Amino acid sequence: MVELKKKIKLTDVAEAVGVSAITVSRVLRTPELVSEPVRLRVVEAVARLGYVPDPAARALASARTDVLGILIPSVTNNVFSAVLRGIYDRVEGLPFNIQLGNTRYSVLEEERLLGVFSRQRPAGLIVTGRDQSARSLALLRQADCPIVQIMELGDEPVDMMVGLSHRDAGHAATRHLQERGYRRIGFLGARMDPRTQRRLEGYGEAQKEAGLHDERLIVTTRRASTVTLGCELLSELLSRSHDVDAVFCINDDLALGALFECQRRRIAVPDDFGICGFNDLEMMAVANPPLTSVRTNREEMGRRAIEMLIARIAGEPIEAPVVDLGYEIVERRSTAGPRRREALLPT
Repeated sequence: MVELKKKIKLTDVAEAVGVSAITVSRVLRTPELVSEPVRLRVVEAVARLGYVPDPAARALASARTDVLGILIPSVTNNVFSAVLRGIYDRVEGLPFNIQLGNTRYSVLEEERLLGVFSRQRPAGLIVTGRDQSARSLALLRQADCPIVQIMELGDEPVDMMVGLSHRDAGHAATRHLQERGYRRIGFLGARMDPRTQRRLEGYGEAQKEAGLHDERLIVTTRRASTVTLGCELLSELLSRSHDVDAVFCINDDLALGALFECQRRRIAVPDDFGICGFNDLEMMAVANPPLTSVRTNREEMGRRAIEMLIARIAGEPIEAPVVDLGYEIVERRSTAGPRRREALLPT
């Protein structure tokens, strides 16, 4: 009896080389995404073992290799526009298609979109934040693809993570106002999503450490941020506490609104009132006076997330699955301080 020769499978090649089956598949379909040493080892093993790709299996596999799913909470917010610029800039020229999902800050919508993505078997996923629901976490953990959570940091990423500590950034912004001589420092917050709440935690910690904490100085709402809302929230804060002399706003829209309200009331910024925003959008530098803000590396965040996905898709090791891009307090005239009138910062 003639013994039939065993058909060599993709998994046999992967085992011989010591890489994943996905890496072998990647070498055969998109070799430019795989490092040269790995690519050469796979090609050698394919020839030595006599592996012949199954056209049907390749067609099935290819259905999951060209889509990168991106979940963000807003397509109109300039913060996420910057992240998307970084993503699209880095993916240009690569054999991937971006599929964008807008959760609109809704837990249920995030769950629904993750379900849609999981059925499409994407090559990789980028999701915003680290506060997914139990169902969303289950869908992410069941997804057979690399995942990057962006905008935040945490001890237990689903897979990989790139972002910053919003609590530390909020703490640093508040300390900056304290160091410039302000003492009755308010907080203006809108929407109150998890990142906003962590900025509030950082503000509260800094105020308590300095012995300056007062709940009456905190004004928040679930409404979406606008410049007009910044005017309204500062007006409410001033009605609560007539001696408030500075404010930390959770984004630049609110900060600009706070500036307009100060100007309407003829409150001098920075001499009598300090303002600090968050994200450092373009308008902060051209306001009058220019507004201090917390700069976040949003475009770099998008680029880095794509690079991490590409590396994992190619089967390459990730040295640091959690990447802290940090933040920077960009100091401008709006926080020069009541004790520094004679030496205002340059515009």
